[in-house]
Amino acid sequence: MSDIQQTVREKYGAIATAVSRASNTTGCCGPSACGCDPITSNLYSDGEKGDLPGNAVAASLGCGNPTALIDLLPGQTVLDLGSGGGIDVLLSAKRVGPTGKVYGLDMTDEMLALARENQRQAGATNVEFLKGTIEAIPLPPNSVDVIISNCVINLSSDKDAVLREAFRVLKPGGRFAVSDVVVRGEIPADIRRSLELWVGCVAGALEDTEYRAKLAAAGFTDVDVEAWRIYSLDEARAFLTEGGIDAERLATQVDGKVASAFIRAKKP
Repeated sequence: MSDIQQTVREKYGAIATAVSRASNTTGCCGPSACGCDPITSNLYSDGEKGDLPGNAVAASLGCGNPTALIDLLPGQTVLDLGSGGGIDVLLSAKRVGPTGKVYGLDMTDEMLALARENQRQAGATNVEFLKGTIEAIPLPPNSVDVIISNCVINLSSDKDAVLREAFRVLKPGGRFAVSDVVVRGEIPADIRRSLELWVGCVAGALEDTEYRAKLAAAGFTDVDVEAWRIYSLDEARAFLTEGGIDAERLATQVDGKVASAFIRAKKP
């Protein structure tokens, strides 16, 4: 296991444990991985959150709402890469209905335990949580209609492997629809070297143009990377400080260069 992977596992395991112990009092402003505001805030409607177990919402650490990116249809099979507490899995399960199936893939035991408890509370019978890494998806080829993910692919140190695996398990005509953090232009090496900020969804982020190129290299077509929330200088100071970086020195160098993006592609 790489140092980055181990750091991610430890951080997210601690978050899952904290959420479980807090019994719904810990949300994105608690021990978050991506910062309280702005990255993880205001991603889901009250209607969506109101129908879910509280701990599924509390453990949501994403940077978008991937279930809003694509029309999920009854009977489809969906895979969520890095499913965490299960919020996107449970939302997807409602949309594909009892004839569909949603898999959640996570490598962290504590998150899997939390997700399975949230599944039990939600009464979701068309859901299965799998243990494994997104670089080696434990599903057969051509078995999934839609892949979603929420602020997770940027955490991988081998994104080419992730995208090759995503392509492998998708059926022909299958869709890739994820939320992720991207950077637009160069950001300082201090940030790239920071494991803490890697876990915090910034240091491991690809440039938007590189994301497109990697998806195309994996075989995807109809690639689209849409930056929908671009972070300001003040927001940059907030996430740099949380990561232990000299915010005043570096904030101006990242102003407007970090964004949450919707990333869509298709397997021919």
